[in-house]
Amino acid sequence: MSRDDGGRLVIRGCDVLRIPAEGECDVLRAQDITVADGAIESIRPTREAETAGEVISGHGLLAVPGLVNAHTHSPMVMMRGAAEDVSVEEWFNERIWPMEVNLTPEDVRLGAELACAEMISSGVTAFADHYFFPEQIADAVTASGLRADIAPTYFSSQGEKALEATAEFAESWHGAAGGRVTVSMGPHAPYTVNDADLRTVSEHARRLGVRIHIHAAENVEQTQSSLERRGITPIRVLHDTGVLDAGALIAHGCGIVPQDLPLLAEHSGTVAVACSPKGYLKHALVPLTPVRALLDAGVTVAAATDGPASNNNLDVWESLRLIALTQKQAERDATWMTLSDTLRLATRGGAHALGLGDRIGCLEPGKRADIVLMDLSGVHCRPLHDARAALVYSARASDVRTVLVDGRILMRDGRLTTIDVPALLGEIDGRVARLLDISHGTAVQHYDP
Repeated sequence: MSRDDGGRLVIRGCDVLRIPAEGECDVLRAQDITVADGAIESIRPTREAETAGEVISGHGLLAVPGLVNAHTHSPMVMMRGAAEDVSVEEWFNERIWPMEVNLTPEDVRLGAELACAEMISSGVTAFADHYFFPEQIADAVTASGLRADIAPTYFSSQGEKALEATAEFAESWHGAAGGRVTVSMGPHAPYTVNDADLRTVSEHARRLGVRIHIHAAENVEQTQSSLERRGITPIRVLHDTGVLDAGALIAHGCGIVPQDLPLLAEHSGTVAVACSPKGYLKHALVPLTPVRALLDAGVTVAAATDGPASNNNLDVWESLRLIALTQKQAERDATWMTLSDTLRLATRGGAHALGLGDRIGCLEPGKRADIVLMDLSGVHCRPLHDARAALVYSARASDVRTVLVDGRILMRDGRLTTIDVPALLGEIDGRVARLLDISHGTAVQHYDP
């Protein structure tokens, strides 16, 4: 998208959702957001007579920070709906990991493109990805205009060369696409990556100045298994191997137990936990991520979808809603997980989880211009007594009208500007039968936590 006047634009006359680091969110009425060189220059009461490059009408719309999907496996859109009504063990061992044997780099690139289209359409402007063929994902993100932190999935069974390749990817891609692509090391989990490799990963992360994105204590059974086999929890493994010290984004954490909290609190400035409740509900997992205990310990919690093979979509609006509802029920406290706290998980929390808290997560001068314009005029949001309540409990992905990342328009009035979805789907449809064929009887890994 080209613009005149040195890349300046104004979103005119919109309401603006303010999300402070603490306390209640509120809405500023009738504001102009001025963007210059990809950053928010100012937010001030609208001045219709002023011109400053391109003008986007925000009248009747609410500007919110772009949502952050803090943990996903975006190319798994290719397996959406292909592993339903099964246990966790069957999901991994008999469905997903056998399918992943079939993946080609081109499958991953096309899947990542479709995922980017879905996330842009639903107001997600940044995501943390954990998957194979990371170069293909990085190419898709670069072309789409989105922001992503990409972690190449690594299993110890792949060997030393594969581990070194993940470090080489970080060296090549961290900070690419004008800073929109960052990289984390991506060991899969403590039960698939041995301690020696976790220590090596931690050393690489510290050397390269990147973080570690890892599944850990995904459910309480994993924690119990680790205690029985090793006498320590998965979180203690991360502590002892230097993962927490390097800085970690921990996926799920439903099996985090009280003895883990001091270890996480010790590293609260650089450690976050991504919560994606839909998959937990589908697989009948209890307990859920202990959000309240983590926040009380000073640990950042962020909203996530997980991969679309388990979640079926990449809609962070749905995820944040489910977090609020399930946490209220789990704590037996209707006053807990307030509107403002819930919105914070999907914005500031996600930004911190990706190591981008200084760049994104709120709409303030100096932050990157990752902005979503929401239309809350639909009948499912009216009458609009409280925009915060509408966002958490009523809004839909289809209420997203316009999306900007770094001040570039990725969707305008509901139409994507960087991805040709019909052409993309035409390429994908011819690949599905081959991808879902598991008659070969092999798998990329075996789930035995």
